[in-house]
Amino acid sequence: MSESNHAFGQALVKSLVGERGHIAIARALPDLTLELAGYTIEGIPYSIYQLVKHMGFWQDFMLTHLEGGQPQRPTSVQESWPAEKAPAEESQLQEAIAHLLQGVDKAVAIAQSAKLDEPLAHFPGEAKGGLLRNIASHNSYHLGEIVLLRRLQGAWPPPGGGYPA
Repeated sequence: MSESNHAFGQALVKSLVGERGHIAIARALPDLTLELAGYTIEGIPYSIYQLVKHMGFWQDFMLTHLEGGQPQRPTSVQESWPAEKAPAEESQLQEAIAHLLQGVDKAVAIAQSAKLDEPLAHFPGEAKGGLLRNIASHNSYHLGEIVLLRRLQGAWPPPGGGYPA
C-alpha cells in the first residue's frame, strides 16, 4: 500500500468510526431503548430507529459495490426508510444496531487494506476511497441527527459521556 493510500485510508478509518469529529458511532447507539428509538417528535419526519435502519440500508448498498457486487438500486429513496417508526421488540432494535456497527467494521477493514483509488466495477466514475468517504459522511450526517433527537428527549449524553456533553 502506498504512503498516500495508507494516509488516506487512516483518515477514512477515523471518519468511519467517528474519531475526533464527533462521538464514536459505537458509543452513541448501544444504550438505546425501545422507547427512545421509536419516540417521535412533532415536525421531525423520522425516529432514531428509522435513522439506524436507513443508515444500514445505504451502508449495505455501498459495501456491496465495494465488494464488487451490483446492488439493486431502489426505485425511490423512500425504500431506504422503514415504514415502522419503532421496532416491535428489543431484539429488532439490537439487530439493527449490530448490523450497522458490523458494516462500519467491514468498511474500516476495506479502508485499511484496499487500493483506494481502484475504480468500482458497477459504479462508473467512483473509486473505493470515494465510496468509503460517502459511507463516512452519510453515517456522520445521520449520527448528528440521532444525537440531536436524543438531546431533545433528554437522553444525552450516553453512559460514559459524549462529545459534546
